[in-house]
Amino acid sequence: MPIEIKMPALSPTMEEGTLARWLVKEGDTVGSGDLMAEIETDKATMEFEAVDEGTIAKILVAEGTDNVKVGTVIALLAEEGESADEVEAPASKAAPAPAPAPTEAAPAPAPAPAPVGANGSGDSSRVKASPLARRIAAEKGIELSAVAGTGPNGRIVKADVEDAKPGAVATKAEPERAAQSPAAEAPAPAASKAPAAVWYDESIPHETEKLSNIRKTIARRLTEAKQTIPHIYLTVDVRLDALLKLRAELNAALEPRGIKLSVNDLLIKALGVALVQTPKCNVTFAGDTLVKYTRADVSVAVSTPSGLITPIIRDAANKSVSAISGEMKELAGRAKENKLQPQEYQGGTASLSNMGMYGIKQFDAVINPPQGMILAVGGGEKRPFVIDDALSIATVMSATGSFDHRAIDGADGAELMKVFKELVEAPIGMIA
Repeated sequence: MPIEIKMPALSPTMEEGTLARWLVKEGDTVGSGDLMAEIETDKATMEFEAVDEGTIAKILVAEGTDNVKVGTVIALLAEEGESADEVEAPASKAAPAPAPAPTEAAPAPAPAPAPVGANGSGDSSRVKASPLARRIAAEKGIELSAVAGTGPNGRIVKADVEDAKPGAVATKAEPERAAQSPAAEAPAPAASKAPAAVWYDESIPHETEKLSNIRKTIARRLTEAKQTIPHIYLTVDVRLDALLKLRAELNAALEPRGIKLSVNDLLIKALGVALVQTPKCNVTFAGDTLVKYTRADVSVAVSTPSGLITPIIRDAANKSVSAISGEMKELAGRAKENKLQPQEYQGGTASLSNMGMYGIKQFDAVINPPQGMILAVGGGEKRPFVIDDALSIATVMSATGSFDHRAIDGADGAELMKVFKELVEAPIGMIA
């Protein structure tokens, strides 16, 4: 009896995924723990390991297949003593037997006459057509209402008007051509909730790229955040000179251990401590309840080829900066290889996004739901600064906190920003 290998649920929220790549082929022998496939979830691309031993008898889902539901049988594993050639794919649900063919074919009904306008109207201004198609039609004197569109939902595109004759109506051949696109055959049902198509100028040279599951999730979550969370933004300017001096001293002391701290490592520590000292900002809004966290788990934004992901430094307030540094390097490295485990990027009580390395001076970040705040930090730069009533030059960084105003009042957000500023400007206190 062959063993069914099913699409796994690689995260608590996963319902479907993309079978990105098979790492085995039919006939290969696998053992428990062997890597079998790479599966792209809504968060990352993860490796799928074999649980049982045997021979890959049949691969039922080809690599590159999207929207594979969790639990779908993707391959069959022949056990010891079982011939792979004898293994058969699981039978699909039996379909009702087709009705017997009539002895004499009924005459085909006469085709209905073509409508005056393939788009349902004789008014060209109301016909769905791309800007380029309209321009070509105007130049050639073509009535758009007489052209059958082959684009999505019957939209007229460049190819439809290039060969059309001025004054011509949709011919019998044109509806046949239009029928190649299901969307052109009939309007979508009124109850359909499919997102509206986004049109663009086809005349501009371009290429299209299919969105990964990760990019789709980013788009959905950021849209959700901006539409449902009332953001309030609070910005402070922070002197970095003391922190940079401390970093240099710590790196000199840690050099024999091969540890080199970044400014970001110290900022993660500062945010963790600030969240513990201002617990009203370490929260999640949950409808009619407020979740108050007693530990600061800081999600740190990392840019990867697939999109942004936020590995978590758990209990950042109570970790040493050297521990944060080592953990962050390891997490960021695996994030860029799409090898993070779900527990390493799911959760977190607040986020930190640092764009200083790109020369960004200041920006407002979008809250990562269900968290209540995110801190956006820009690059440090030399600026004129008043110190002890005297104008001096200091290294200054702008930091902006984005807060969920449903859960965090402006005064509480301001308190967190004040504490964060104090910790960075007198950093010895946060590592004592």
